[in-house]
Amino acid sequence: MQVLITGVRAPVALHLVRLLGSAGHKVHLADHVSAPLAAASRHATRYHRIPAFAHSPGPACNALAVIIARHNIGLVIPTCEEALHLGAIWAERDMGVPLFAPKFALLRRVHNKFGFIELCRDLGLYVPETRLLTNGDALAACTAEAADLVFKPVWSRFGSAVLIRPTAATLKRIAPTEQRPWVAQEFVSGTELCVYAIARQGRLLALAAYRGLVRAGPGAAVCFAPSDPEVVRPFVERFVSATGWTGQISFDLVQTEKELFPLECNPRATSGLHLFRDSEAFSRAVLSGGSEVRPDVTAPQAVRLALWIYGLPMLLRQRDRQVFLDAVGQAGDVMDWDGDRVGAIAQLRSLAEFARIAMRHRVSLERASTWGIEWNGEDEWPSQLEPSQERDADPG
Repeated sequence: MQVLITGVRAPVALHLVRLLGSAGHKVHLADHVSAPLAAASRHATRYHRIPAFAHSPGPACNALAVIIARHNIGLVIPTCEEALHLGAIWAERDMGVPLFAPKFALLRRVHNKFGFIELCRDLGLYVPETRLLTNGDALAACTAEAADLVFKPVWSRFGSAVLIRPTAATLKRIAPTEQRPWVAQEFVSGTELCVYAIARQGRLLALAAYRGLVRAGPGAAVCFAPSDPEVVRPFVERFVSATGWTGQISFDLVQTEKELFPLECNPRATSGLHLFRDSEAFSRAVLSGGSEVRPDVTAPQAVRLALWIYGLPMLLRQRDRQVFLDAVGQAGDVMDWDGDRVGAIAQLRSLAEFARIAMRHRVSLERASTWGIEWNGEDEWPSQLEPSQERDADPG
């Protein structure tokens, strides 16, 4: 099959390219950055640099149409928040090829941190008490119990801006609005679990669970350890079945002594993808809807370069020092793949590009890594598409 993978700047995208490419499929890549990590793989058939979805939706849509038609693409697989932008495109246009994602309305609802909890509640799942904050009065009503709550923007990623059990003084730093709402969520004490899954029309095809050991700030794990996926299977199966989910999906959950509570959902790939290495079984499950593929990686895994960047300060904290040393000594490198070396030069080139973006736009390095593909509730986005598509220019 000719497959097009988008948002190919992250290690999970490189891993997906390797899984499908090793199984014999032709894997095209599309993104707007100049040096995406996945493009360095020998399993990448061709990298197409296109306009940024978040900043130039019309031209990005037209560029996609060119790639799909010219290269006989059979399936488009998003890997990051561009899934929302692609969902909006597919809702407005007949692109002539399936998108490996659910309908736009469902994508948008689960990406919304309040909408996801309400959906889980509607499905009869246990949920933490969660309130939507759209103005200062709603925020003020939470002040007295802030020490038992977690506050976060409805549209956010990497745990950015999250306030865990803040003081009343800290709460004064945020200002929720109708356009940029926040949620106040009950703090749930327990074991944090991350989940990665794949489904087709509500049938679970892949499931992995893991625990973050070293993180890039408060959010994304740069070193993680596999966990027993059977603990989360009932929740995931119920969710994907009830929603008829197609595509990749990830969850942040908390396991207490009595229940499993959902915190938020990411309708995209996350680090759990690295726990799959059987290319043939994985490709059959994803592309053909074959039997469920099981994770076959049992040791902790790390993005080595990121582990040193974000984990090195842990040496200065006695409570974290051994965790970092164990990660360095025991974790495998997700960048390693037999016969497909993507070395330090490719990683540093990609990192340098994100550093330039961060400096240019005065944002964090984490924010720079998703620049141009973030989705922050752009209700007007589909209306930016023009009625016609230009197909006469090759996006490269």
